[in-house]
Amino acid sequence: MARRSCVERLVSDELWELVAPLIPQPRRAKRGRTGRPRVPDRAALAGIVFVLKTGIRWNDLPQELGCGSGVTCWRRLREWQDAGVWQQLHRVVLDRLARQDLLDWSRAAVDSVSVRAKRRGEATGPLPTDRGKAGSKYHVLCERNGLPLHALVTGANTHDSRMLAELLGSNPGVRERRGQPGRPRRRPGKLHADKGYDYPRCRRYLARRGIGVRIARRGIEDSTRLGRVRWVVERTMSWLLDFRRLALRYDRAESTITALLSLACALISHRRLAQHRPRPS
Repeated sequence: MARRSCVERLVSDELWELVAPLIPQPRRAKRGRTGRPRVPDRAALAGIVFVLKTGIRWNDLPQELGCGSGVTCWRRLREWQDAGVWQQLHRVVLDRLARQDLLDWSRAAVDSVSVRAKRRGEATGPLPTDRGKAGSKYHVLCERNGLPLHALVTGANTHDSRMLAELLGSNPGVRERRGQPGRPRRRPGKLHADKGYDYPRCRRYLARRGIGVRIARRGIEDSTRLGRVRWVVERTMSWLLDFRRLALRYDRAESTITALLSLACALISHRRLAQHRPRPS
């Protein structure tokens, strides 16, 4: 068996099959292309994934990987973010999981995690738990098994309860069957959350949308117990922070960190899809 290249290891054939149709075609040069050949899209994606996983600076991307320069990968990341590639990729992976009955909408959970923003920038704010240093917060909605359904980035000083309606309302949803008529599914049967969401406005919002409310009550329930369902979102957060570029934010632009967060969610979901891929006989 031939040894796979670094690009093929970072971006599997199955993942590239999903990404390739989403990438827009490059604009044709008016006077013909001059200079160096364009770095292949798959190689650029491999460089983006490498930076996301390792947390290295864009300029430190090793040339021996065959992914082009870090600046090229960064430009391709921003270009594809403007084209909506990363959000579409996450949706495509979730749709495939749904068609294989690998998404459980009976219960969902929400939570957030704060990270340092070394260079400040957009969507940052003072970290209440770290002497007011600049930071960002990732707000995540996951299904019963912990697969991320939607994620948003805000400043670290944004209260969790203020983002509940936006997190659920902006969720693009999932189509459970190919060509299914009607709207994609966006609402879980029940929503679990910790005491940071124990406010009347959150409970009223969930009740209006017909979602079962399972929010820990302040002053009543023990804060040390995550419960049989809510612990999965804590595991989801650890999956996200395994991508070291997310664990410590260096990118100043909100669009860049949002792109990386969307890609991380897609990779986590694709990992589950790959685990259930039929093996050749």
